[in-house]
Amino acid sequence: MLTEQELIHYSRHIILPKIDEEGQARIKQSKVLIIGMGGLGSPVALYLAAAGVGHLYIADHDKVERSNLQRQIIHTLNSLNQTKVDSAKSTIEHLNPWVQVTCIADKLEGEQLESMIAKVDVVIDCCDNFATRFAVNRASVKHAKPLVSGAAIRFEGQVAVFNYNELSPCYQCLYQPDIQLDENCFDQGVLSPVVGTIGTLQATEALKIISGAGQVADGQLLVYDALSFDFRKMKVAKDISCPVCS
Repeated sequence: MLTEQELIHYSRHIILPKIDEEGQARIKQSKVLIIGMGGLGSPVALYLAAAGVGHLYIADHDKVERSNLQRQIIHTLNSLNQTKVDSAKSTIEHLNPWVQVTCIADKLEGEQLESMIAKVDVVIDCCDNFATRFAVNRASVKHAKPLVSGAAIRFEGQVAVFNYNELSPCYQCLYQPDIQLDENCFDQGVLSPVVGTIGTLQATEALKIISGAGQVADGQLLVYDALSFDFRKMKVAKDISCPVCS
């Protein structure tokens, strides 16, 4: 499944006993949807591309602005006024030309969201609003796709894996649709490496799901506080009355 060039390119993965050539072949065959090409989506896309994910579907309806460059490391000054997906695709292609990239320069919703989630192996939520997160969660549950969720603001961030199997909780088991905490970096600010930390953890969990390496953070919420250098891990129980997954 891997060419001679790929065996060299991914050699540091292949020598890992829990990945080896078989796991790298799974990574090559995988399809991943990343929703949001901002602060979280940037490191997710870069690391998954570098790792050799076969097909990345990247979705974002925004264009690159100067204020994005403080944390959205997949974009550069040359990307200003480009769509974020086109900018990201260009960077990915320079990083790893073997990765196929499909751009969705729209706000994913409705039938288009359903269609995209149905065709991939893993969904990675890197968006910045609860309405999209709940919609992505519903579609992920409907199509039985594992969802790697991340969020970051100010000096804090969190990451979790949902819908890993039928016994797993979903995002709505943790948060309810009437939540009134829809804050964003535009209003509150964010320390740039915090989104990198969370995005890197999201990419790690996605690669574990794909390759079968290690223990996936299924139903666990990891909360990171950069100011105190504190990581806290909490169990998320499946809500037996959840209208989405129960």
